[in-house]
Amino acid sequence: MLEGFNHFTITTQDEPHVSIFGIRSGDASSSKRPPLLLLHGFPQTHRIWHRVAAQVKDKYNIVMIDLRGYGNSSKPADVSQYVKSLMALDAVKVMDELGITEPFFICAHDRGARVAHKLCVNHPDRVRKAIFLDICPTLAMYSVKDPNFAKSYWHWFFLIQREPLPETLISTNARRFAELFMGGRQKRGLEIFEKESLAAYVSNLGDPATIHSMCQDYRASATLDLDAAQEDAKEGKLLQNPLRVIWARHGVIGKCFDAVQEWKAASNAYVDGHDVDSGHYIPEDVPDEVVSNILDFLH
Repeated sequence: MLEGFNHFTITTQDEPHVSIFGIRSGDASSSKRPPLLLLHGFPQTHRIWHRVAAQVKDKYNIVMIDLRGYGNSSKPADVSQYVKSLMALDAVKVMDELGITEPFFICAHDRGARVAHKLCVNHPDRVRKAIFLDICPTLAMYSVKDPNFAKSYWHWFFLIQREPLPETLISTNARRFAELFMGGRQKRGLEIFEKESLAAYVSNLGDPATIHSMCQDYRASATLDLDAAQEDAKEGKLLQNPLRVIWARHGVIGKCFDAVQEWKAASNAYVDGHDVDSGHYIPEDVPDEVVSNILDFLH
């Protein structure tokens, strides 16, 4: 899908073994450009960025990975392996292994933005600036008492149910789940997705190991990650990196939260943000908007 990019697989953890799959800019001058890490969300892979990366590959040294549990990356079984501190460390180790030891930019969507949030908190010296797409802090979202949030983000409460309930129900008809769930979060339905990408997402949802890992990702967020977020709040561990947050006009974040204020409360650095005319899957729905914000903010 992307010309001029090279595949890689990097081991980031020995026990249990975790290797991270990704692609990176492959031309000779890439290393001279500022590094940009792109992180995807649920139930997707690095493929969400193909329309964005194609437009900025000449300006940034781009790295795109499949988060652990997703795509072609490892899928450890235990829920403890999906705490965002470990998933953030995967990203740091990948960048180190690729020779990118200087601070880098991040643009991250959905689950990837939750990983990026923890990366910024735990490794602030590694990040120059960040853009988070269509999220508020996990602690704020699980604390909201607006019933409209629970109705709209029902999957947050479905995916954390005891295994194998959500795994079984999704894998029974992965394609139909993808059509109803992903299409239902978009004003233009499934037409925003490139056919090969949608096929890959459906394949992921039909793979028992992958859907289990995805559920474990959400189960970790509702338990271990919440505990960590509460500890971070008590200790005053906040974001130290300039942040732009962008949310979907036809999504939930803007309806249930004051996104900029939520992120300012979680940050010791500059925060701004705005909505875009999009559904939840912003990088595939309005890639030009993402590109514009990358070029405007990540410099």
